[in-house]
Amino acid sequence: MKSFTLPAFAKINWFLRVLGKREDGFHEICTAFQTISLHDNLTFSESEEFALTCDKPNIPVDERNLIFRAGAALREKFGIKKGARIHLEKRIPAPGGLGGGSSDAAIALFGLAKLWQIEISFDDLCETGARIGSDVPFFFFGGTALGTGRGTEIFSIDEREEKFMLVVAPEIDVPTAQAFAGLNALRLTNRTPESILKYCRSEAEKLNLRHSNLENDFEPSVFKIEPEIKRAKEKLLRLGASKALMSGSGASVYAVFDKEETRQATLKALENEQDWRMFAVATISRREYREALRMSEKLFPISF
Repeated sequence: MKSFTLPAFAKINWFLRVLGKREDGFHEICTAFQTISLHDNLTFSESEEFALTCDKPNIPVDERNLIFRAGAALREKFGIKKGARIHLEKRIPAPGGLGGGSSDAAIALFGLAKLWQIEISFDDLCETGARIGSDVPFFFFGGTALGTGRGTEIFSIDEREEKFMLVVAPEIDVPTAQAFAGLNALRLTNRTPESILKYCRSEAEKLNLRHSNLENDFEPSVFKIEPEIKRAKEKLLRLGASKALMSGSGASVYAVFDKEETRQATLKALENEQDWRMFAVATISRREYREALRMSEKLFPISF
C-alpha cells in the first residue's frame, strides 16, 4: 500500500463544566466539543518496524506520544505483527487545551486500521480510544457534540457554525493535573448518568454564541496560575471579539468575531505579542470532518 496522509483536527470547548469527582478518581465533566480547521497531518506508510517521526523536535516520538500508544493498543488487541511508519506534521499547539494529542491518537487508529486492514467495530474503536485518552472518542465523531463522563461519552447536538474565529496560544504549559487540582470539585453523590446527560443537554440548548455567557470552570484556577492566559482573553474581547473562552485546561484561548474585518484588525493589533501563536480558524462540521477523512468512512457511526 502506498503512503497516505490524514488530517487530525483540533477542538475547542464551547463550554466546560466540571460537576464533581467520580468514584474512580476521575472528574465528571459536561462539555460541548467543536472541531475547528486547525489541524496536524499524519502520513502513514508500511514498515517492518513501528516508527514515529515528527517535524517538531520538542514532540516526543516514543511511548509518551499518544500516537505511539494507539499503535501499541491496536497491535496488542489484534495480534498485529506488522510495523508502520507514521510521520507527524505538528501544527496544533501542544499542550494547549485543543486536543491535539487526542486527535492525533484517534486519526492514528483510523489510519493504522486501514494500513493493517483491520476489521474493527465502532464500539471497539471508541473503547480503545477511551483507554488512550479522555478526549479521544470525540474525534471519532467530529463536528459539534456533547461530552459527559470523563469526556468519553459522546452525544449528538445541533451543530454550531462560526466562520470568523481566532485561536491564541500563549507559550505556556499548563499541566492538566495542576488545573484539576485547583478546582476543589466535590465528590458526586446523587447524580446518575441520565441526570448528568439531561443537565448537559439543557446547557447545550441554552448555548447562544451571540448572547450567552460561555463558561469554562477551569478559568478561575488556571488564570491564577498563569495570568497571561487571562490577559489574552481580555485583550481579545477588548479588540472586538463577541465571545472569548479558554479551551480545555489551557493555555489556548479562542475568540469568535462577527465579521472578517474585525478578525483581521485583531490579528494586526496582536502583531507585537511575540510569545503568542495565532491561528485564524473556522468551525468544521461533522459532514466536513467525515469528508476530510472519507478514506476511513466505513469506521464512522452510521447515524449520529
